[in-house]
Amino acid sequence: MNHTPSGKKEKYHSGFVAIVGRPNVGKSTLMNEVIGQKIAIMSDKPQTTRNKIHGVYTKDNSQIVFLDTPGIHKPQSKLGNYMNKSAVGTLGEVDAAMFLIDASEGLGGGDRYIIEQLKLVKTPIFLVMNKIDKIHPEALLPLIATYKELHDFAEIIPISALQGNNIDTLLNVLTRYLPEGPQYYPADQVTDHPEQFVCAELIREKILHQTREEVPHSIAVSIEDMKVQDNGVVYIGAVIFVERDSQKGIVIGKQGALLKEVGRLARRDIELLLGSRVFLELWVKVKKDWRNQERVLKDLGYKNE
Repeated sequence: MNHTPSGKKEKYHSGFVAIVGRPNVGKSTLMNEVIGQKIAIMSDKPQTTRNKIHGVYTKDNSQIVFLDTPGIHKPQSKLGNYMNKSAVGTLGEVDAAMFLIDASEGLGGGDRYIIEQLKLVKTPIFLVMNKIDKIHPEALLPLIATYKELHDFAEIIPISALQGNNIDTLLNVLTRYLPEGPQYYPADQVTDHPEQFVCAELIREKILHQTREEVPHSIAVSIEDMKVQDNGVVYIGAVIFVERDSQKGIVIGKQGALLKEVGRLARRDIELLLGSRVFLELWVKVKKDWRNQERVLKDLGYKNE
């Protein structure tokens, strides 16, 4: 606990802040920039984030727990429905919400839909205008005016999550809105997700990058085994699920080349995460139409609460 010059204890502020927005506006990029390491996967494909990722940002006098929600979108499957319910449901659980937009794209129908959801929320809503590095400064004020007409935002803060511009300002403003409260997590903890979850997400990210448009969202990853061996190396056995036999062939690649590259890239990130050498073993299995099967979705961790 900090002390002021007068010797009085400084009040500690803490709370939960949701990050909501259309798919692909940079929510995961912002989360990773704030936390200082990768806990949420990044891809140029929309709807990359499927679960609410909890990231923890701690300073001497405050702690912000961020919930990086799935992008709100028009669902095409039961998995899509789960993602939407997860994102919208988060708004009732937090002390504040950041509505993240892509400033370079301007106002779209998806933004209007989200704003309608935000109007039902009593907590402070911050309009965070991301990717300002992609637009001319003179275009910013008219864009702010457009959004102001649609909702009474508590604060409007332009940022670039990719370049780190104005992130400190955003964090300072958010802290001012948080109630007095406890430190929910230890100062060195950056996420409340188990390591297995983050490892599975890192593997999924590499598949998204390597397969391009061929296997968009038919991929799920399950960590079947994770243990420290006698030599100190962490053994991880993971299963990659796809929906069709043809996708299995794509993920494995010619003579196993693509799967080997996925393993190499994922192992590198996982070793940084765990701070240990890793032996990563990957298998690819077909689960027909898994995104529309309730039991399979629950088995893979996609549960509606």
